[in-house]
Amino acid sequence: MRRANPFASWQERADWMIDIVEWVRHEPTVSLLEEGIWRRVKQQRLVFLLVWLDANRDVRRVVQTTLQKTLREAVGPELFCATGLPHEPAFFSELSEHVVKLVLPKPPFEADLSVLFTALFPAPEDAAWLLKLDQEAVAQIWRLVADDGITHMYQQQIDEALVYLVTAVLADGVSQAFRQRLDPRMPLQATPFMVLRRELETYLYVNPRDEAALRSVRMLIAVCQAQTDRIYAHLDENGVSVSLVYRVERMRAQLTRMARLLDVRAAIYRDQETAQDAERNPGKDPGRDVSQIQALLSDFIAAHHQRSSVRGLVQRSFSLLARKMVERNADHGEHYIARDRSEYRAMLKAACRGGVITAFTVLGKSLLSGAGAARFFEGLFASLNYAVSFTMISAVGGVLATKQPAVTAPALASKMGQLDTVDGLRALLTEVALLLRSQAAAVFGNLIGVIPMMLAISGVIMLTTHAPLMTAEYARSNIHDLSLIGPTPLFAALTGILLWLSSLVAGYADNWFALRRLREALTHQRRLVRVLGSMRAERWATWLDRNMAQISGNLSLGLLLGMTPVIAQFFGVPLEVRHVTLSTGALTAAAASLGWEVLAMPQFWLALAGIASIGMLNVGVSFACALTLALRARDVPARIRRLVFRAVLRRFSVSPRFFLFPEESPAASAQAGQQAAEDADDVSPATAGDVQPQSARDSSDQAANQQAPAPIRRPDSRQG
Repeated sequence: MRRANPFASWQERADWMIDIVEWVRHEPTVSLLEEGIWRRVKQQRLVFLLVWLDANRDVRRVVQTTLQKTLREAVGPELFCATGLPHEPAFFSELSEHVVKLVLPKPPFEADLSVLFTALFPAPEDAAWLLKLDQEAVAQIWRLVADDGITHMYQQQIDEALVYLVTAVLADGVSQAFRQRLDPRMPLQATPFMVLRRELETYLYVNPRDEAALRSVRMLIAVCQAQTDRIYAHLDENGVSVSLVYRVERMRAQLTRMARLLDVRAAIYRDQETAQDAERNPGKDPGRDVSQIQALLSDFIAAHHQRSSVRGLVQRSFSLLARKMVERNADHGEHYIARDRSEYRAMLKAACRGGVITAFTVLGKSLLSGAGAARFFEGLFASLNYAVSFTMISAVGGVLATKQPAVTAPALASKMGQLDTVDGLRALLTEVALLLRSQAAAVFGNLIGVIPMMLAISGVIMLTTHAPLMTAEYARSNIHDLSLIGPTPLFAALTGILLWLSSLVAGYADNWFALRRLREALTHQRRLVRVLGSMRAERWATWLDRNMAQISGNLSLGLLLGMTPVIAQFFGVPLEVRHVTLSTGALTAAAASLGWEVLAMPQFWLALAGIASIGMLNVGVSFACALTLALRARDVPARIRRLVFRAVLRRFSVSPRFFLFPEESPAASAQAGQQAAEDADDVSPATAGDVQPQSARDSSDQAANQQAPAPIRRPDSRQG
């Protein structure tokens, strides 16, 4: 306290204030005391400091003069309209600003109260500590640091902050990106954002003490917040824009800050009226209500630390996009789930077609490898070969097994929102079985298609050219590269990640196509209509809208499989891709080139084991990545995930065939259903219903408004 110097520079006085607060809030890194005890210790330090200043009047006067001079020189409403709020106009500029602040040292802050305030409270826990301070101590601090002039100055700054915030809200609210997503369309002057600015200016400058005007402003703030909900609903239905999500989040934060500042402003006016009453009535207590100011400062700290996190910024801005991509992948994934024997056979036939085309893909890859082209062009042509092959598989209605998990996992995650009953858990176990059964059918079909076709292609080449498809050295090298003993499992896991990334590209492209409304744009494009006609243009645009995800996914997967090894080798990392169907075709071609003697080679059987590991890792890693993203996007709690995992393992250990092959007869189907019901009964209804994901809670709340929820009954095992 004796270091206080009102004649020092503003930076020196700010450093002195930071030292004072650091002494009050200091907590050892390692301590045996509980958090609540340390909160009381900090409170005792603050009380001791105030009592010591009261006992040393000379020091108190110097300290008070220093504090008040510092606050008077810190002019501007930035503390109220900038602290804890995003202020950049776009997402990527805000992200770059966050990164720069993390990397570069902070410059000295001259007369910037916003920066000083955030430096005084550098930890997120300070918000709770400040909020729980004794109001009498806070009132004493206020009397120490502020007088009537400072109070009036900061009251004006609150008004300036409100005007600044309503101007920023209005600028976004009347922009074209916002207005075209708000139906019905209305004139600019009639929008709630324009009305909010007019009502706020009337309240601030015409009727500053009118309670009716204050209620009108608060009501309009709530209306504007409802408008942001409508924008979110429009984005959720028609495609998500990260930039627009950032702007909507910024507007919501600004509206919330306006409501908080209005509360503080109303509290200040009430205190002034109380003080005037106390002057007229000497016996009345002129006590100041500092709870609103205390809550506002605590909100500043919490908002600042929440907004200063780069991870939090990315998570808030991309969460809606991730959920939208997951939902679109879930819609596509429903088509890859076989629910009965006929669909299982159809899946098997489609996978056979995919395997047949993949054999020609292996042939093209072998020809490209023997062409002797530069490594970059070899990878580029391999990407083109893969992309054409995957597109042809989609065009003929074929299925590639390893592409399924990335789109079927979101479909499974969407079912986890219904785990509020035992029936929901039993349905989810059945859905898991159907999904894994469909995946098994796709793998079996791919292998059934690729092996005979590859043998046929090798035989045709042998008969026409009198030479095998591969030289003996190249064939042995291929077999050795596929061995289980080596980096094959690592490469297979990497390929699973690439398969998942291609599904993200597909979901993003589908969202981008819907966000830009390209189907409507192509339908009414004048040149396209003039060339094709209106009906054909509409059909072509509809087809493109329906298949955009598939086309972009095929192209991206081909590019990832072909160019990833090239880029990795450019940096000196010897990475390769291992796709189960392509690797099976390559092994078949190598075996056909070497002849029957290959069966006596141990390397061949190690390569067969490697193929099995490639299949499991391709499917497992892709499925795990897609399911993790889907569960996080849908806010499914970890407890629900563990519950489902245990139930699936229990069911798989009892009857693994149920997850691989369709039921042979209605009796077997009934028996499997009864077993699934008994497995679901092992989990108590309370366990399944205590923790629900957010989507399940929302849907259950809506249902509760219409009818009372039915009691959860344990299903009768005789019903299956």
